[in-house]
Amino acid sequence: MALDVVTIGEPMVLFAAQKPGPLEEVDAFVRSIAGAELNVAIGLSRLGLRVGYVSRVGRDSFGRHLLAAMDREGIDRRHVALDDAHPTGFMLKSRAGDGDDPSIEYFRRGSAASHLSPTDNPAAYCAQSRHLHLTGISAAISKSARDLVFRMAAEARAAGRSVSFDPNLRPSLWPSQAVMVDCLNRLAASSNWVMPGLAEGRLLTGHESPEAIADFYLERGAELAVIKLGPQGAFFAGATDRGTMAGVPMTKVVDTVGAGDGFAVGVISALLEGLSFADAVARGNAIGARVVQFPGDSDGLPNREQLAAALGRQSR
Repeated sequence: MALDVVTIGEPMVLFAAQKPGPLEEVDAFVRSIAGAELNVAIGLSRLGLRVGYVSRVGRDSFGRHLLAAMDREGIDRRHVALDDAHPTGFMLKSRAGDGDDPSIEYFRRGSAASHLSPTDNPAAYCAQSRHLHLTGISAAISKSARDLVFRMAAEARAAGRSVSFDPNLRPSLWPSQAVMVDCLNRLAASSNWVMPGLAEGRLLTGHESPEAIADFYLERGAELAVIKLGPQGAFFAGATDRGTMAGVPMTKVVDTVGAGDGFAVGVISALLEGLSFADAVARGNAIGARVVQFPGDSDGLPNREQLAAALGRQSR
């Protein structure tokens, strides 16, 4: 089966608190799934794209839960390996109020996905796809996973397949900020479409304005640089086209986690359909705004009908 998109990452089981307050006081959680790359895979699949996922999960109940979720979402998981020696990672998330960011605690050290390495590279499988989506998390979880990510990026670019990159900074996973900045900027230079948030772009480039951050990545080979501005929308720049797409007004924010992944879903799907940079960013804004109105990381990712409704509200 030919694929539209392949992505690589660490899927995690998510335990979301059912009442506001610090995690140490929560006594009821609901289990679901998480992981930036998995969120993007789910979002693209719901929009009708054929998506393959590369990862490792433990041969445990968490791993089986994640595999079943991938099957329900129509994600091709032929290259999600079962690891007999290492467990599936999981995370705890608080319930925030009034649109605040929740608290998150990760339990991923020594996980199955952190043992990804270049030996897991499904080169022939990836060659069937049109596009590769990467995040900085996959590069951060271990040195061996980082080597795999760089190899997959290099092979995709050499073959003329497009590559998108969301830095998704996780400083605690890196040995130092200097290593993080160097690796992520090199990975961005291997990508066609780069999508940092404003704070991420400032840290990675040393520039303050969205325009200067975008130019930093365009000068290093990106075709499109999109700087996410939160509720204010996003600034985008290509070789001949640039501008700011306003954010989508919202009356209520339930959970901000996953908004950036939803934005990536919008941009990637639109560009693979041949839409303009401006239309792609507008779709990213619409999906990101929808995601924050739902409690789960991927609950708000739309199907085609829901996307049309979201875009219709955006245009009014």
